[in-house]
Amino acid sequence: MTIDFMADAEALRSELIARRRDFHQHPELAFEEHRTAGIVADELNDLGLEVQTGIGKTGVVGILEGAADGPTVLYRADMDALPIQEENETDYISQRSGLMHACGHDGHTAIALGIAKVLSNHRDNLNGRVKFVFQPAEERGSGAESMIADGALESPAPDYCLGIHLWNDLEVGAVSAVSGPTMSGAGVFEITITGVGGHGAMPHQTADPILCAAQVIVALQSIVSRNVDPQDMVVITIGTIQGGSARNIIPQSVSFTGSFRLFRESTRELIKTRMRQVAEGVASGMGCRADVHFGLGIGPVINDAAVTERARRVINAIGENLEVVEQPWMASEDVGLFMQRNPSAYLLVGSANHERKLDYPHHHPRFDIDEDVLPLSVGLMSAVIADYL
Repeated sequence: MTIDFMADAEALRSELIARRRDFHQHPELAFEEHRTAGIVADELNDLGLEVQTGIGKTGVVGILEGAADGPTVLYRADMDALPIQEENETDYISQRSGLMHACGHDGHTAIALGIAKVLSNHRDNLNGRVKFVFQPAEERGSGAESMIADGALESPAPDYCLGIHLWNDLEVGAVSAVSGPTMSGAGVFEITITGVGGHGAMPHQTADPILCAAQVIVALQSIVSRNVDPQDMVVITIGTIQGGSARNIIPQSVSFTGSFRLFRESTRELIKTRMRQVAEGVASGMGCRADVHFGLGIGPVINDAAVTERARRVINAIGENLEVVEQPWMASEDVGLFMQRNPSAYLLVGSANHERKLDYPHHHPRFDIDEDVLPLSVGLMSAVIADYL
């Protein structure tokens, strides 16, 4: 029996858009996704799935059983939002001050529910099961780990793992399906520079930690340009700087935080070692002290070649208007933890529309998507999952 998954998904267009807009209006931060998780659990229960809640604090797992035995395909979607004040002027703008879905997770959750609905309508034709995983705290980088610790990869264990990320670097109709590393690994850090504070008019009596921090920040970029193999891809970003209390006071200390991205896990220790050496060396030369601390790191997202090629074949068979590209991206995702034990693929689906100005980058206060991507993604991924069942 041939199933037209694209037609099934298109029939859900209005429902998908309404659901995504509702999630967009009610964003929730990491491990606070109680409203979102409640809606997800209710929807999965209504579809007749076996549902577990509270997995990894606020995560939800739903299992769709087919008519006969077969493989288990895990499909993962993330639910959390970001601490960003939205600047869009739509009628579905965030209703929570300082919080916003600025990375597409509202769409991911709506799409996963759409896939569950499409496939549940065809469960009599499925040999095996789909394990839907709705994950909290992707932006914090610890949600996948929390869910796995609570047994998300057990009872049943998946044979394959799949997922998508809506991607505003690509126009709607393009899909990035990369064999091998597709999204970078990441590390986070905090560096505190401690000097000697004093009066701004008498800097010779101080060891200025602000001036020192500025030199350290600039010097850290030499790691990318002079220590990392030029054929490797590494990014070091400073995201926050905190220090000082008045314009005429040289403070005692300054702290800054940031992240680094990499594709080769073997490069991680080189980056960490050189960051410590650079910060401590520059600080010492300026009469200050540098304390360098590294937080939780996540590995790169690595697609299995066979699973990726199989997904490409399914996508190419669906229609000529779809463009499949192979391009890795420097953004990071903790979905890689779900993908380490089984053949897996994580696809990036274009969600931008340049003509409609729906092309602001992820994590921007005016981020938004072309909602044509919602039924498109539901149809594509329903077909890719069903190809295994």
